Amino acid sequence: MPQRIYSFRASSVLVVGVLLALNSCAPELLEPRDFSARVTDPKSPPKVKCSSREPLRRALFGDLHVHTALSTDAWNYDVEVRPHDAYGYAFGESIWLPPKDAEGNGTREVRIDRPLDFAATTDHSEFLGEQRLCSDPNSPVYDVESCVGIRKSKTPLDNPLVFIGMNPWPKHKDDICGEDAKRCLEAARSAWDETITAAAAWNDESEACERTTFIAYEYSSIRLSSNLHRNVIFRNDIVPKRPASYLDFQREWDLWKNLRDDCLDSDTGCDVLAIPHNSNISNGRMFAVDYPGATRIEEQIERAKLRARVEPLVEIMQHKGDSECRPEMNGVLGQTDEFCSFEKMEAVRFQDDEGNPGAAGECWDFMADSLPHLGPGACMNHRNYVRYVLTEGLREEERLGVNPFKLGISASTDTHNGMAGGVAERGWPGHVGIVDGDVNQRLSNEQGMGNVSNNPGGLIGVWAEENSRDSIFDAMRRREVFGVSGPRIQPRFFGGWNYPEDLCDAPDWLEQADRDGVAMGGDLPKPSHGGTPSFAVFALADAGTSEAPGTDLQRIQVIKGWVDEDGNLRQQVFDVAGGDNGASVNPETCEPSGKGARQLCSVWRDPDFDPSRRAVYYARVLENPTCRYSTWKCLELPSSDRPPSCDQPIMERVIQERAWTSPIWYTPPALTEARNH
Repeated sequence: MPQRIYSFRASSVLVVGVLLALNSCAPELLEPRDFSARVTDPKSPPKVKCSSREPLRRALFGDLHVHTALSTDAWNYDVEVRPHDAYGYAFGESIWLPPKDAEGNGTREVRIDRPLDFAATTDHSEFLGEQRLCSDPNSPVYDVESCVGIRKSKTPLDNPLVFIGMNPWPKHKDDICGEDAKRCLEAARSAWDETITAAAAWNDESEACERTTFIAYEYSSIRLSSNLHRNVIFRNDIVPKRPASYLDFQREWDLWKNLRDDCLDSDTGCDVLAIPHNSNISNGRMFAVDYPGATRIEEQIERAKLRARVEPLVEIMQHKGDSECRPEMNGVLGQTDEFCSFEKMEAVRFQDDEGNPGAAGECWDFMADSLPHLGPGACMNHRNYVRYVLTEGLREEERLGVNPFKLGISASTDTHNGMAGGVAERGWPGHVGIVDGDVNQRLSNEQGMGNVSNNPGGLIGVWAEENSRDSIFDAMRRREVFGVSGPRIQPRFFGGWNYPEDLCDAPDWLEQADRDGVAMGGDLPKPSHGGTPSFAVFALADAGTSEAPGTDLQRIQVIKGWVDEDGNLRQQVFDVAGGDNGASVNPETCEPSGKGARQLCSVWRDPDFDPSRRAVYYARVLENPTCRYSTWKCLELPSSDRPPSCDQPIMERVIQERAWTSPIWYTPPALTEARNH
């Protein structure tokens, strides 16, 4: 794949010094800091049971990463879509996007191609208060210097708040928030109330259970220019009085402790999980194997347990790229995987001799390149990618007896247009308001926000008994989830020891697979008589719509990860159903050729199974090739109006959309028994 490699400049090492100079000391604890859960009225009637319930579970599709005008960066892009509007879009209503007309209204009407089953708005918890105060003409601080600067800024990069999320010791702006930050914290509660109210209004409490919403926010640490973001999703309406932010907790384990103490262990009925995303631009830090402050092994074990409890899922794809794997990766042994080149927006910046993340200036040429126009950049490190992190978890489990990276796989959009679930390639209107509201910017090869390296993002799928908060949240907790890059492919993945070779031909294959094994997200049970594990894999192609029928499937692959006797991370990819069918698409016309399958099914046994060694398995489903959104858009333009990127794109013209299942883990019985004791 053609890829743009940006140069490293030594001056960029100054970025850490600049960040340190912005705040020379950590702020005092700010009041009020009450994160305790608010409990709903105990007299409220119980929820009506759903009239439709499927014991073997059905596929539901959602988007749990959606930004609205409550996020200061979306507001900077002239986005006026609020949480209520974003839910309306998710479930079939239209919204209006910038550019604005003379009256300040959006000029582009957009509507989802088909409604979602569930959604959450996840506005950045950082600066909720500042955003509310500085956009309100009646606010007492509307005319202070920082508020004026926020309103004048055209992108987040010339916003006075830009450095705070990267500073190791962040602090609110005194002229907006006051020295005690009370003014901003109170305004943040008001914005949080709007989020809660919108979710309540759209959540279907009737027996029809047509749509589900979750109360959520995004914790957005960019500590030392490394993406360490998490979407925090609550099961029900028992939620904190205000969301936690990077200004409250600078390290992720402090966020986990807060969610544990003030929600999970609060005896209020509060339940929560966090979903990390964009590890591809985390400089190896999102899943770093380190335990600062936890010097004793017992402390490290407790932190690993806490992480596994709070973060059972990872977002493998969104509009800033795919985080599954790379075709070649130092520190990982095994075959080259050609399909790992999918949607790689990050450029190769820096890696030390050991494959470890470097300092911020070495990884990201922030001072020299990115301040004028933010562009992709990251250390090349195997811990940036979900596949290798899953295997790293096996290695860490050998050391601690706990796997901190036991992660189910999801996907979402990260739209900053409030377009929850708007992932159709053809006609995609962008994701960052005015920044890519113009087609030429959306197709641009130039470094910056909203260029051609972005994509529409993906969706999270769950296998749940019904479309309700409890059922969907339970599916996420047990990791029976999957991610799709856009198309609504339905993959199923089961592991057991005795699946018959002809299982796919049985009319009750699903009942057998579910009864005699474990679903995606689970652990292989102890074998009764030894042997080799067998996996039942099934995928149903996206049906599409009458205007845009779904694409055939090409193949199902099972990816295996393990740690060899020398401690090396290993990978192997197996084609288990379908295969190279010769299907293609002409990028000059987007006309497809060749056929695939509307569904695929197989029973596969690991030919290299070692019963003495831990292993992790997940399935990947690939569609036949199709045109990328940028290719469709170039073809829609008259040849004379096409930007240079149409002839020399930095991203592939043709892609293979896909689905990823959550993994199934194998632990040798002797190790399981030792762990349990």
